[in-house]
Amino acid sequence: MTVRTQAVPDLGAKTPLPALEPLLFELARPGRHGRHVRSPETADIPAAFRRTTPLGLPELTEPQVVRHYTHLAQLNYAVDTGMYPLGSCTMKYNPKVNDRVAGLFADIHPRQSYRTTQGVLALAYELEQLLAKISGMDFVSLQPQAGAQSELTALLVFKAYHAKRGEAGQRRRIIVPDSAHGTNPASAAMCGYRVTTVKSDARGNVDLDALKAALGPDVAGFMLTNPNTIGLFEERVREVCAAVHDVGGLVYGDGANMNALLGIARPGDLGFDCVHINVHKTFSTPHGAGGPGAGPLCVKAPLRPFLPKPWIVREADGSYHYDTAREDREPDAVGESIGTIKQRLGNFGVLVRAYTYMRTLGEEGLVETARDAILAANYLLALLREAYDVAYDRSCMHEFVLSARRQKQQGVSALDVAKALIDEGFHPPTVYFPLIVPEALMIEPTETETKETLDAFAAAMLRIAERARTDPASVHDAPTKAPLRRLDEVAAARKPVLRWKRPS
Repeated sequence: MTVRTQAVPDLGAKTPLPALEPLLFELARPGRHGRHVRSPETADIPAAFRRTTPLGLPELTEPQVVRHYTHLAQLNYAVDTGMYPLGSCTMKYNPKVNDRVAGLFADIHPRQSYRTTQGVLALAYELEQLLAKISGMDFVSLQPQAGAQSELTALLVFKAYHAKRGEAGQRRRIIVPDSAHGTNPASAAMCGYRVTTVKSDARGNVDLDALKAALGPDVAGFMLTNPNTIGLFEERVREVCAAVHDVGGLVYGDGANMNALLGIARPGDLGFDCVHINVHKTFSTPHGAGGPGAGPLCVKAPLRPFLPKPWIVREADGSYHYDTAREDREPDAVGESIGTIKQRLGNFGVLVRAYTYMRTLGEEGLVETARDAILAANYLLALLREAYDVAYDRSCMHEFVLSARRQKQQGVSALDVAKALIDEGFHPPTVYFPLIVPEALMIEPTETETKETLDAFAAAMLRIAERARTDPASVHDAPTKAPLRRLDEVAAARKPVLRWKRPS
């Protein structure tokens, strides 16, 4: 086997590793080409826009290109090849029937007339009804294409709601817990709000006294994840919502962790005014590499006039169309919408997968999904609580947070534990989040993993904890079995190599 040497900063030496897949430019040879079509010289392209210099693309045969990308794919870790215990992300298996159904809509143009896409609108309308029922809300917008965009949409709706009441200038502040996703304060700042952070109490809940002290007539809303990012159900959630409502504020629910609530609790019944649902987490289509995503926003009736338009309307005869004005039915709603967030139905393929997932499982299946996810998380927590510190030692929901503080004292960080898991054949969990837990390891097994897989993951974590105690240097060296060894991440961030240069 040919080998390529790679500098390993931790070892200070060069270690032989299996050869990496060459770049396309390294594989290329002049004169090679695959099957291609040449554009005629008479192509209807204005002279000013015609290319006069070659593209400089690598010259390869078709088999070379196919094999190159296949080899790269074989180096990837994927949810189809193994467990993804990413806390706060819900990276569970995506049933292939969902992809097949989504493929039925692949050829529909996003600007196609509603007259020829009645099936599309029917599916979307039914999905809105299902999400409203699951969340305990009254109306749904499918436009936001991700959770963060849905946060932004919700806060724009809040701003429009307060403006309608003549309080836009007064309500200038958003409150978030210290355990919130980082996108929460970012979305608030993008909307022009000032952000106030409130601490968590000793049990991992929002500190109610701290929240009440932060509330006032200038508060537009409170952003709360439930279950929160520590994997715990807010024990006083109704009191939290009531306190915000008492000062005229609104409560936004970050639905990133909705996988734990399906059929068990509805945000609308707990006091939330709106909630977004990451259907690419809760209802399959695991996300990655920045997409794809979809984050429908579910709201109570008072916020409905401000939702993005166009809305989908079902007529008495069963037909569907987009309604942008609704002057004949709701004259007060005209002009109150915040406008269009994403054209039409956003990432429709993701919505189709979510709809298929719901219809496949049915109500009982969705409840079982949440219960199994909670059971799996608590099972893993029970297996690992003696080897690692537990951030908040109480029953968790669908995820839990360990701390590698004990291992850190032995010379092994949470990052070292994560790297060692790669050698064990597992994707690492989320590390160093939430920020309020030192050396955090945030683990979400989801409901789709078998007991055997959970046992194997726990055994790997226990082996790493034992190595940290007896041979910490071996953990620092990890991963040793991956195509790439430990990288110098600081150097990579400060001096990134973004362009390949032909060797001289």
